[in-house]
Amino acid sequence: MHHARFRDPAGSIREGTYDPDTDTVAFAGEEYALDDPAIDVLPPAEPTKIVCIGRNYADHAAELDNTVPDRPLLFLKAPNALASHGDTITVPEGKDRVDWEAEIAVVIGEQCKEVAAADAMDVVAGFTCMNDVSNRDDQDREQNWVRGKAFDGAAPLGPVLATPDEVPADASVELRVNGETKQSSDRSHLAFDVPTLIEEITEYLTLEAGDVIATGTPEGVGALSDGDTVEIEVEGVGTLEHDVRVP
Repeated sequence: MHHARFRDPAGSIREGTYDPDTDTVAFAGEEYALDDPAIDVLPPAEPTKIVCIGRNYADHAAELDNTVPDRPLLFLKAPNALASHGDTITVPEGKDRVDWEAEIAVVIGEQCKEVAAADAMDVVAGFTCMNDVSNRDDQDREQNWVRGKAFDGAAPLGPVLATPDEVPADASVELRVNGETKQSSDRSHLAFDVPTLIEEITEYLTLEAGDVIATGTPEGVGALSDGDTVEIEVEGVGTLEHDVRVP
């Protein structure tokens, strides 16, 4: 099953059932096309935090002249970084390189702490698409990556939430910029799989319902330009699309 959050024509925030065959979301007897200008598509979760994983694909680590760490590399984005399907994100001004990073994102379904890997999927509400937009200028200058990773609009998320049964164990993830494929891989290439990530994260952090884990990006990151249209497609979820403005 797929779910979508949206603001209806009256301005109320709703959560409806999404039909991927018709690209429509239904709530209380009303049905809207996802691209209907009368509604605003919202991120499919309201996280208190977004826990991101660095260097979780060996090919991406290699393209940045790094290695896969011996334990998941964790960093945070705050809710201010969220952006929606269909948004135009504005990247920080005066930067030489702000990159795209396509990611499969996990949405947590309940408050949890110290979850064993064997039980981890029990706390997963579903999966969605995310772009871990990355300001390399500042990321390379700091250790906590707040300027590099957590600026406003740095986490486009969506368009919908797919329950775990909809997303294959080897679900593909692809990113296109202006229609040209730049990244293409699948979930089976994660260095640390989703249960391992949840076990590691919840050893240190309490996760709340709606929190997001961004599982890392594959090879093929590159710099965004003004006017770019970015599409991130995760098998079983759908396609997140957003535009880019460079001041």
